[in-house]
Amino acid sequence: MVVQFGDGTSRNLRMRVQGVPVDSFPVLPPEVARGTVRRITVVGEEVLHRRCREVTQFGTPELAHLIDDMFATNAVADGAGIAANQVDVDIRLFVWDITDDWGVRHVGHIANPVLDELPAARRVLAEESEGCLSVPGPYKPVPRPDHAVVRGRDKDGNPLVIEGRGYFARCLQHETDHLYGRTYLDRLSRRERKAALNEMEAMKGDVFARRAARAAELGK
Repeated sequence: MVVQFGDGTSRNLRMRVQGVPVDSFPVLPPEVARGTVRRITVVGEEVLHRRCREVTQFGTPELAHLIDDMFATNAVADGAGIAANQVDVDIRLFVWDITDDWGVRHVGHIANPVLDELPAARRVLAEESEGCLSVPGPYKPVPRPDHAVVRGRDKDGNPLVIEGRGYFARCLQHETDHLYGRTYLDRLSRRERKAALNEMEAMKGDVFARRAARAAELGK
């Protein structure tokens, strides 16, 4: 999809890396090849249920390696995104690799994300099925605004603003929730939450097996 702008310039909007349109990008982000797959934490583990710490040191090899590992872990799990506490690191960081409702692929990472408080006129709730790598198996309808703007920093400390609509907006909100110690289960009624946890117990063995097979396929 190429869009002509009023200034006469054209941009390819089919792919955005760190929010910036690019002409091409590999099927697997380069971070996947560099990264090591980590164990994904499961709902009930304490690290998933507390607010994460701010990232204070940028441009470090440790932060770059963590991002690589998160991309690798997300790829093996066929995820749309993953937060740091889902690989047992309690810092405010998440990554994403997701194709939105309009066929635009978004890839990137953000540290210390804060969601904009959108004016009421721009908040339209969409109730769509939502899953979570830390709740392996079930999907449940969760209402969320269909537009999100998140502000934070990249791994080198540069300011970053990411905007999403539809499914990508849902991803940005879902991952930001993780960094406050919340999962999508916390947005369900007690009955729905109990049903999701029961489904997880029945389904997680198959999910783990698929992840192991995907890891082998990727040489991870």
